Amino acid sequence: MATAAEARVWARGALRGIGDSLYTPFCGTDGDDIDWDAYRTLVHYCVAELKHPMLWCTSGLAEFWALTIDERKRLLEVAIDVGRAANPNVIIQACTAAMTAKDCLELTLHAQESGADIAYIQTPMMEVHGGEGVLKFFKYIAARTDIALGMFNSPSSGYVLNAAEGARIYAEVPAVCATKEGAFRPQNSRMLHQLAPGLVIWECDKTVYRAGWLREGIVCPAQLGTSGYLFETPQRPLLSEYWDLILGDKLIEAMDYGRDSGLDQLELDLGPWFTCYPGRPDYFTHWGGAFKYAASVLGLPIGSYPHSRPPQMELPDEAKTQIKNAYRRIGLVDS
Repeated sequence: MATAAEARVWARGALRGIGDSLYTPFCGTDGDDIDWDAYRTLVHYCVAELKHPMLWCTSGLAEFWALTIDERKRLLEVAIDVGRAANPNVIIQACTAAMTAKDCLELTLHAQESGADIAYIQTPMMEVHGGEGVLKFFKYIAARTDIALGMFNSPSSGYVLNAAEGARIYAEVPAVCATKEGAFRPQNSRMLHQLAPGLVIWECDKTVYRAGWLREGIVCPAQLGTSGYLFETPQRPLLSEYWDLILGDKLIEAMDYGRDSGLDQLELDLGPWFTCYPGRPDYFTHWGGAFKYAASVLGLPIGSYPHSRPPQMELPDEAKTQIKNAYRRIGLVDS
């Protein structure tokens, strides 16, 4: 674990490779319980079988807004126990975003005490008074903790930091060392790098990696939080092989591989279901039911209650058919 004082040096060396954002498998009536065996299986699969070097816990894909504080703590503890048993060096990233600063502090202190490496705070989802309010939130947490901190800039929050606001947080909060830029605004990430060149940036618009941004030092050699386990299997490590080409600065080869392997087509074939609910098409969501259904098609356990908890809706049959056909087309499952 990196302390706040060590965070920026640590992040430059430690944050590398694929970081898996874990879903939460539910069970019981209305999904009121968590299937802990299924969750342990998922963690072990990502670390031991896919050999991904990082985990991203209790974030949007995990449906953190639908989890209790105690559930979020235990999910992180299990990920640490199972993940480090498989690989003692696995990097554990905890999302500690919460509606209140006090709840966020409780979760961040728990992450620190449990041995997580870094805690990410998503821009608060309610009543945010712009970048000034987010800065105040970060300062509140940083003053009371001693762990590396990261920003998580997602449109699902309702407010997205601009480059100047993100750079100011980096300048005024020394524990902040990384950011997941999830708003698909690469021009903002380029400006953010210019304003805060020491900040470790992952841009969710993956095309920038083919454009040589890693070579230029604008983005980092890590996918800080992604559903990488939904784009490959141990038998066909498509994403890992593609990412290794990117890391090796073999950009033409990576583009050829993305096309020839079917990886590029898979993203198109899966459709928008992971991040778009048709009843609210203008809103960026993390549709837990879609991620979990995709995992089930690949043979991963998702619990006996396959849906998201409220306020998300159940995944329609149209989405299930499209997702299943996408995996069949690329050959990750039998047709």
